[in-house]
Amino acid sequence: MSTLLLAESGSTKTDWCLIQKNKKPLQFKTSGINPYLQSEDDILSLLKNELNLPKKTVIDRIAFYGAGAGSDVKRKELTRALKKRFDTKKIDVESDLIAAARSLCGANKGIVCILGTGSNSCYYNGSQIKEKQASLGFIAGDEGSGNHMGKRVLQYYAYNTFDTELHLYFEQQFGKDLPAILHKIYREPFPNRYLAGFTKLLIENRGHFMVENIIEDCLNDFFHHHILKYRQSWKLPIYFTGSIADAFKDVIEDICNQYELELGTISKSPIDGLIKYHKQAN
Repeated sequence: MSTLLLAESGSTKTDWCLIQKNKKPLQFKTSGINPYLQSEDDILSLLKNELNLPKKTVIDRIAFYGAGAGSDVKRKELTRALKKRFDTKKIDVESDLIAAARSLCGANKGIVCILGTGSNSCYYNGSQIKEKQASLGFIAGDEGSGNHMGKRVLQYYAYNTFDTELHLYFEQQFGKDLPAILHKIYREPFPNRYLAGFTKLLIENRGHFMVENIIEDCLNDFFHHHILKYRQSWKLPIYFTGSIADAFKDVIEDICNQYELELGTISKSPIDGLIKYHKQAN
């Protein structure tokens, strides 16, 4: 097998793996890459500054899976940035949904869901995506994601919905200068990452009724607007990947039971499954 540089990227982080024949895979992490939120030059700068591969490494092929890589235009932007950074012509750029499907399903059919900083879903037939719900991004969509839950946390704080306990927790963790918070959302890069950071309040205060309500409401929104729209969801397993899916897997399981849906695997990241997939493919 030739030397493959594998990448799986969301808006917050990118998992990289260098796969070489007869060697243990080497894994790396960088900041997230999303062509809807970064210019081609920004992506190239990130690759140069954050991705430190072993010296004299010769890359024969790159397989890059990323959020925002679902359109031809954005795939071309990512391909150009990768070509400028690496001396290789064999570059395959695919969406994060394909990454999740190949990682979780392999050659099996299923409904594949991403719940991380953002959210997405599809019906995968074992080899390709056959049906996909619209993804409206962090402003108009992202139901069930960290971004979505983070917005709800901020609203509960700003509108004085939280009780004293959670109100004080928010201020201790994120400050109480609301204009400064709004500046980060509306004037600084990666507002979706920033909003997703508010989910720390949910993760660290499980059991509080307001916290459980936010988690359940946001995940129910995802099921209602996405999963239940696939007729295949009633007869195929539902697979999940992403930090939010991993953090709140118990709630996902409960909702699947309520709707009498079959729950498949829940993973924090697709990278391990992708490494297995590409080893078998090569």
